[in-house]
Amino acid sequence: VYHICVYLCLSPGSIFPNLIYEVLPMSLVEKLFGSFSDRELKKINPLTKQVLALEGKYQAMSDAELQAQTPALKQQLADGKTLDNILPDAFAVCREAAWRVLGMKHFPVQVIGGIALHRGDISEMQTGEGKTLVATLPAYLNALTGEGVHIVTVNDYLAKRDSEWMGKLYRWLGLSVGLIVQGMDGDARRGAYNADITYGTNNEFGFDYLRDNMVTYKDNMVQRGHVYAIVDEVDSILIDEARTPLIISGRGEDSSSLYTQVDRFVRTLRKSVVVELEDKLEADEQADGDYVVDEKHKTCTLTAKGIKKAEEYFKVENLAAAENMTLAHHIDQAIKAYGVMQRDIDYVVKDGEVIIVDEFTGRLMIGRRYNEGLHQAIEAKEGVKIAAESKTLATITFQNYFRLYDKLSGMTGTAMTEAEEFGTIYNLDIVEIPTNRPNQRVDHHDVVYKTEAGKFRAVIQQVKECHEKGQPVLVGTVSIEKNELLSHLLQREGIQHNLLNAKNHEKEAEIVAQAGKLGAVTVATNMAGRGTDIMLGGNAEYMAKAQMRKEHFCEKLLNPEKPEEAPLVYALVTKDGVERYE
Repeated sequence: VYHICVYLCLSPGSIFPNLIYEVLPMSLVEKLFGSFSDRELKKINPLTKQVLALEGKYQAMSDAELQAQTPALKQQLADGKTLDNILPDAFAVCREAAWRVLGMKHFPVQVIGGIALHRGDISEMQTGEGKTLVATLPAYLNALTGEGVHIVTVNDYLAKRDSEWMGKLYRWLGLSVGLIVQGMDGDARRGAYNADITYGTNNEFGFDYLRDNMVTYKDNMVQRGHVYAIVDEVDSILIDEARTPLIISGRGEDSSSLYTQVDRFVRTLRKSVVVELEDKLEADEQADGDYVVDEKHKTCTLTAKGIKKAEEYFKVENLAAAENMTLAHHIDQAIKAYGVMQRDIDYVVKDGEVIIVDEFTGRLMIGRRYNEGLHQAIEAKEGVKIAAESKTLATITFQNYFRLYDKLSGMTGTAMTEAEEFGTIYNLDIVEIPTNRPNQRVDHHDVVYKTEAGKFRAVIQQVKECHEKGQPVLVGTVSIEKNELLSHLLQREGIQHNLLNAKNHEKEAEIVAQAGKLGAVTVATNMAGRGTDIMLGGNAEYMAKAQMRKEHFCEKLLNPEKPEEAPLVYALVTKDGVERYE
């Protein structure tokens, strides 16, 4: 029976595979026919072998001959060949060039990951397997069409780093590289988008699309199309932030005085906190305060007592009347600012400005504001200048923006858990790429504590034990508040450590890069780790540059305006630090 089923399923045009996938449990189907990843890897492996077989051919070429392959491959496309036809040669050229320019040669599993990306799939690769280098293969191949490739990262630092680091490879091969970051004018953005390969964040790409849809003349647009995108940390951008709206606002009415009045009133109210509310009636029954905070849904509701106080304070007969809708809305936003929005968790106050903290990455979202008056209510609460209200001129979600691309692919270490969403929303399949070497990491079971205080005591004890052995320790926290609390506990124990959160994110690369030094202890929010390599023993380049600054080397030498002019810094690193550099 098994052999008959297999024969029927594998027959050309057979409808049996679909029937079996619908009827049988997925675990049994995968045992019989293999998972999607297994089947895709079987298709990809022959291509990978072709790429690796060309290593000797391109290794024997001089630099000039290897660089000449880019126009030659472009000519093949012009003569009618497809990207799939030239894939083995293009990948082999890029692989050899990476070795000569960057000192890195793609491992076979990285070639597999590159092929999966070119096919419009998601490459699920474990942390440390080199996703940044993997992206160069499909980016180089697809850039040969001249239509442009967008490589999307989660923050400006990574976009800048990757465009400079991998940009050396692309430029050596004769391709142009663009970078989109905050603060660029229209001409600079247009030039970056006209490059063969463009790096930038999801926010910048999305906002540029909105601005392009608001211009009067086509010549003022900066983007030139959406042909192919490679999304780094694809689960974070396409799933976690999928429904996050990008909004371009215009100046609205100035009602700062009303926000100030409402803020004074809300300060007089008492709040009650419940886990979850079913309805408004339950709020009045459960609460003895003036307004109720629903912890689960993060909403605030005035009780009957609170409504009566509001009517007396503002001298209105009925707060629910149509003429009092604006006042009621301001009060709702103000109690939400006090009851739900927490400083150093949801937002920070920096240089007299309220800045949102991204709940997914822990990063500051400079330039972004809460809508419907909530941001103004928080500004009144914190006693900073209240900005004028705004009205929405253009908006789009990340989900709708990235569905504009003709071909979309992505990379992450954790995609299988959202496989259904990727398939349904974006028509993206996930290919699990094997690790280059067997995984030696031991994943322990979760440990659950009765109280938060007990958990923190255990964390401090664990840090002390590791620190005494010289073992580097990285502690992750969910918020700035917990971040600083843990830092205080470590200080009390006399443990020297580095603190990283949205308040000092400018030093992120330096702090994370040195988290692997002997005896280092780093406490970070979940903003850390998004692409910054942690090297055991410390990052030699950062250590050498720190030593050179101590010896008063010119800053322009350490951070030149043109990345390709940067000097190569070699350092001999001992457990005590940098012994020699040149």
